[in-house]
Amino acid sequence: MALGFLIKLKILWAIYDIQPIYFPILAAFGVPVNVVTIVILSRGKCGLSKCVTRYLVAMAAADLLVVIIDLILRQIPIVYREQFIFLRNVVLCNIHAILLYAAADCSVWFTVTFTFDRFVAICCQKLKSKYCTEQTAAVVLGTVTVLCSLKNIFWYFLYTSEYYLSNSSWFCRVAYDVSRSLVWAIVELMHYILTPFIPFLLILMLNALTVRHILLASRARSRLRGRSSGESPIDPEMDNRRKSMIVLFVISGNFILLWVVFMFCSILRRLDYLGYPVSPPTFVREIGFMLQLLSCCTNTFIYAVTQRKFREELSNGMKYPLALMVKLNR
Repeated sequence: MALGFLIKLKILWAIYDIQPIYFPILAAFGVPVNVVTIVILSRGKCGLSKCVTRYLVAMAAADLLVVIIDLILRQIPIVYREQFIFLRNVVLCNIHAILLYAAADCSVWFTVTFTFDRFVAICCQKLKSKYCTEQTAAVVLGTVTVLCSLKNIFWYFLYTSEYYLSNSSWFCRVAYDVSRSLVWAIVELMHYILTPFIPFLLILMLNALTVRHILLASRARSRLRGRSSGESPIDPEMDNRRKSMIVLFVISGNFILLWVVFMFCSILRRLDYLGYPVSPPTFVREIGFMLQLLSCCTNTFIYAVTQRKFREELSNGMKYPLALMVKLNR
């Protein structure tokens, strides 16, 4: 028992030693890669529909906000609390909490809306022309943003306005009786069920239905084309669907893998407060925080790997400053 506790403690100390290096590096990458993604996608030269582009730009913008509001303005001040001790005199923490949780919720639910859009585009051909449009995407994204903002207003009243700067699940000062109250328990449990537990289920279900539809359609089209031509040439329609499926599944899979630890730790910790002793070790929760923040910096690499035109735009963007310097030096 004592040996297990000592091992857990050493792992936790190792993570605390890594975080002061990990968080600044992640921030240094997270801001520029998301800005670059927004710029490249907004140019509309990646061969993607305007509808898809809207969703991907919104996801990148939400990830950028999470990097700034959570990683830079929360996690880095916590691990460097001695340098940010002045924040204890700042009385904005409950407002900061609303912005932070709203941005995180948007990042998650934008992924859900993108998954649903691709499900409709692939599996519901009759609905596709009406739903998968730039206007619908704007309405959906705007609605999600408003709902996520309204959902998190209650944190203004549960948190105080003073920063706590503790390496804990919250970063604002909270009265002990409030954090252990039934109201807090219900609100926090519902918060983590709505984000990210329900999105997990929705993404898994939609992806399963999408895979099933693509497999059935692929078999049917292969049999039809085989009978009509006596051979199985490349099917452009199915090839496009496979490419869409790859992008969708990589984005969805990346989200699930990097959020799953955070999700279970958050729910189990709240159940522990309610009298069910199932709380995971503290170092697991810290790993969950680190992976969740990493998820906000990975989509650019996913697009670069899966989208040829995105790679070309990224390459051109990187070459442009060099070409401009050469031109100016002549």
